Amino acid sequence: MDKIIIVRGGGDLATGVISVLHKAGFNILSLEAEKPSAIRRTVAFSEAVYEGSSEIEGLKCVLCSDLGEAEEEMKNGNVAMMKDPECEVLNKIRPFALVDAILAKKNLGTKKDMADIVVALGPGFEAGVDADIVIETKRGHKLGRMYETGFAIPNTGVPGLIAGHSSDRVIHASHKGVLYNRASIGDIVEEGQVIAVIRDEEAKEHEVKAGFTGLLRGLIRDGFPVTEGFKIADIDARKEEHDNCFTISDKARSLGGSTLCAIMYLAAKKGLSL
Repeated sequence: MDKIIIVRGGGDLATGVISVLHKAGFNILSLEAEKPSAIRRTVAFSEAVYEGSSEIEGLKCVLCSDLGEAEEEMKNGNVAMMKDPECEVLNKIRPFALVDAILAKKNLGTKKDMADIVVALGPGFEAGVDADIVIETKRGHKLGRMYETGFAIPNTGVPGLIAGHSSDRVIHASHKGVLYNRASIGDIVEEGQVIAVIRDEEAKEHEVKAGFTGLLRGLIRDGFPVTEGFKIADIDARKEEHDNCFTISDKARSLGGSTLCAIMYLAAKKGLSL
């Protein structure tokens, strides 16, 4: 258990990172929030917070109540997860490496002294200051690039272009309230179809409609409280890509490979035994 990597976050991109690192032989402890808000729930280990466990592509992640349980799950070959957004577990262990894969577009408390190797994904971090290496997460030519100094590309607020769709493929809440699903991940939805409703404080329901015909790739959990502007769904125009709803994405795998490369590079640079 001397090669534990802590991964902050358990969303779909973090899950891709976790999968790659686990295959490389590391023990993984994922730290999540009390109520994760992943929309690509079918490929996010964060669902273990609600269901107790989550299995993706043959790898099981189990929610643990303490470090002892987490160590047992890791010994059994599983990914361990704890609800610990503040990284309080660092008071008890010092991991081989720490990876910030929250993808919050800002630093939620990661510091370079949290482990001998610290890697952070996406904007909001300064390489060499907040983390040893920052990984580029924006789709395009620089995706997966490692920065030892400086920053990743700032968040533009515009999703990557897929099959001719960008901003319109991501749906945000129009009102504050509780979201109730009217469709499921993996469904083919038609333009204008109601995929969910948001029930506000006055019990009025606001319809959430698909902007175009496509595959419902992501949808936040039924009964989740949302605020106006909150990201709640993702539609893919490639209707034939149904299986993609249930497998780790190309982007997530790319980030996983870059993170593994960064850890191995830093271990060699710092003279740490792998």
